[in-house]
Amino acid sequence: QVQLVESGGGLVQAGGSLRLSCAASGLTFSWYTMGWFRPAPGKEREFVVRISRNGITTYHADSVKGRFTISRDNAKNTVYLQMNSLEPEDTAVYYCAASTRVTGRTVSEYDYWGQGTQVTVSS
Repeated sequence: QVQLVESGGGLVQAGGSLRLSCAASGLTFSWYTMGWFRPAPGKEREFVVRISRNGITTYHADSVKGRFTISRDNAKNTVYLQMNSLEPEDTAVYYCAASTRVTGRTVSEYDYWGQGTQVTVSS
């Protein structure tokens, strides 16, 4: 049974930082591209960032480029999202997801999902 469990969310002031973690089990973690998503107006979830299986290649949405950094530790089956310079518009539930595809920016391209962790940024 595949499980993705996010943690690290919370309340932070604008300009602050948070580090999210997503611990995976029940799958061969290094075989999966990992991504982070969040809800957006008019969409079920919008793509935030993804990282390749070996951790070398990342791809960011324009809205978070330069502020958010994704990384992974395949030995620990964990992917991280370092969020800096947070803005109130970043307030959302953040979901991690796993995909067997090499690339992916849409919900349908991801096979497994976590339950999400709430991030709230106050102004």
